[in-house]
Amino acid sequence: MASKRDYYEILGVAKTATTDEIKKAYRKVAMQFHPDRNPGDHSAEEKFKEASEAYEVLGDADKKARYDQFGHQAFAPGGGGFGGGFGGGFHDASDIFEQVFGGGFNINDLFGGGGGRRRSNGPARGSDLRYDLDVDFEEAALGSHRTITLPVSESCERCKGSGAEPGTSKKTCPTCRGQGQVRASGGLGGMLQFTQTCPSCGGAGETLDSPCRDCNGAGSVKKRQTLKLRIPAGVESGSRQRLPGKGESGARGGPAGDLFIVFHVRDHEFFKRNGLDVYCEVPLPFHIAMLGGEIEVPTLHGGAKLKIPAGTESGKIFRLKGQGVVDAAHGHGKGDQNILVNIEVPSRLSGKEKKAMQDLCDQLHDSHFELSAKMKKTAEKFYERKKKLEADA
Repeated sequence: MASKRDYYEILGVAKTATTDEIKKAYRKVAMQFHPDRNPGDHSAEEKFKEASEAYEVLGDADKKARYDQFGHQAFAPGGGGFGGGFGGGFHDASDIFEQVFGGGFNINDLFGGGGGRRRSNGPARGSDLRYDLDVDFEEAALGSHRTITLPVSESCERCKGSGAEPGTSKKTCPTCRGQGQVRASGGLGGMLQFTQTCPSCGGAGETLDSPCRDCNGAGSVKKRQTLKLRIPAGVESGSRQRLPGKGESGARGGPAGDLFIVFHVRDHEFFKRNGLDVYCEVPLPFHIAMLGGEIEVPTLHGGAKLKIPAGTESGKIFRLKGQGVVDAAHGHGKGDQNILVNIEVPSRLSGKEKKAMQDLCDQLHDSHFELSAKMKKTAEKFYERKKKLEADA
């Protein structure tokens, strides 16, 4: 997986750039790569989204400060993404664009392309969709398969996406004369001129003599789509998976959008995760802690034997190499499992068992307990010092 580009590099500005300079740079890049100016060019679309993400961070003083200090990690977790509501706290790229330029515009008018106005009744790419999927800890760590069902818009079979009843025709919209947009004025006493979507045809540039009876002229119908999904091993909360062409159907024969699966991993009652490493706590019988031995501990990949040296203290952490989570970003390599042991003392002893324990304890003395002996010496020194201070007072 390629690393994310530096936001300053994307917009072509220095770290010392002012808010106005950053906004101006974003307008330039957005103009160049806007999807309306590059129909069907997925590379340009990704660059447009990338620029909008960069502007949302650098155009906000608080986010910019966090980015300057921590880089992309300031907006992690887990590889949160951008665009189409993809997580990570960012907005849709088109929303950012409209915040900067304002709504109700014609892209070519805004950037000086008045002679090349694009008709809006051509093929249009469908919208991207987001699907939030809750997965168990084991599924996320080990990988899994799921079947999901979601409602999507698909091209109408009856009219083949045209919106017109078969055998009938379309005609040019008389309001916009086929342009899909009309000019309007407002503000500054009517001096401000802008374009907006035609209210008569909704931007199609055409009207229908007889709308398709199945889709009512929309060209698409809502259906429930069932997909088989593979959950890659190692995904984290906020991780996303892109399914090309599984989003909303395109208008007027345009390509379908993409579906983005955003994973949300449930907590586990025993395991906890930090990056690729897994952590857990296990009880350690006191006699094994005292004399040493071997215990079996659970891991993501099955039970494992753990050797315990004599004299192990409660709170000690043991590491099992390669028993953690697979590195989803690279598809290989695993983290480790860290096991914290807590000494467990026996309970519900019989009278005979208590007598045996007492006989053992009678043979123990301070030298068998290093920490207790150390604490006792420290306390003695403290009290001696305290007495001296009281006597000098």
